[in-house]
Amino acid sequence: MFDESFVKAARLQEFSAQERITDHAPAVRRTPALRRGLTRQAVILVVMIVLAFGTAIYMGIRSPYRTTQVSRHTEPLRMTVIPLAPAGRVPGDASAAKLYRHSPAAAFAVAARGIDVPKDPRATTHFSDGQVTAALTTVKDYLVDSSLDPDVLTGGSVRQVRQLLDPQQLGQFDQSFARPAADGRHAATGWLVRFDPAETALADPHIRVRGTLHVAETDASSLEVSSDHTFVYALRPVGRPDSEASLFTVRRELHFRFDRDDLRNHQAEVLVSYVQAGPLACSADSAAHLHPLLAGQRAKQDGPAGTDPYAAGSATALCGALAPDAQPSV
Repeated sequence: MFDESFVKAARLQEFSAQERITDHAPAVRRTPALRRGLTRQAVILVVMIVLAFGTAIYMGIRSPYRTTQVSRHTEPLRMTVIPLAPAGRVPGDASAAKLYRHSPAAAFAVAARGIDVPKDPRATTHFSDGQVTAALTTVKDYLVDSSLDPDVLTGGSVRQVRQLLDPQQLGQFDQSFARPAADGRHAATGWLVRFDPAETALADPHIRVRGTLHVAETDASSLEVSSDHTFVYALRPVGRPDSEASLFTVRRELHFRFDRDDLRNHQAEVLVSYVQAGPLACSADSAAHLHPLLAGQRAKQDGPAGTDPYAAGSATALCGALAPDAQPSV
């Protein structure tokens, strides 16, 4: 008698008819032992998959055609602030509206309405009309916040202007306000219009503006916008609301550059700032604030602040004469 476990363990194979008639065929033939583990075909398949996967990773790392992240380089802002000295007494009047009517700014628009953005801007070769519109809108916002905001004009917070800058320019911006210097790089007045709040107050919040915006594509990754605007402010001494007002003119020529990150983030790189402002005294320090000559005042008979040719990195001191026709005829 064979028990059940013996029968199950037995390795038997039925002989074929040919084997049965052969005299020398063995009575019993064992079946091949079952292979334990993976078969040869399975091992080969696994090895091939591993090799293919490793090759793909290696080629992905070493491939010369892979896309690399190119680091962006943002240039520091180059700025020039030129005071314009009047030839005589600064004209004034109790009415700021009268001053405007009798000045070259009589036909200027009021505030942000003077900064015109084209309604249907054209796309460039590599930038869509939507991207061009985004660049123009950012420039307008920068001009409004840095030239028309009463808080900024009177020495208050500059946070809204800072938010519009490319992050790589924030260090230069912050240094310009922490340690302003007339070195062509770190004048606060190169970034925005700013009066000394201890000396000057706005006599009329309706600032007059006129200017133009121009868009150009410099390469496949850069869009540039140049702005040229004249801002006219009615000012009077602080704490003297009954004193005569006078007009102060600032012409700002700015050059902006945008990459696609800037367009997406509503930010800009400010590359060039060229400012002419008057009436100002040539010797006035205009790095931190503008110090306008107000109604009835005259410029001293002096030249611009001294320039030290031995000081490395210093900017040449410049000054211009304010044309009599640029003043109100009152």
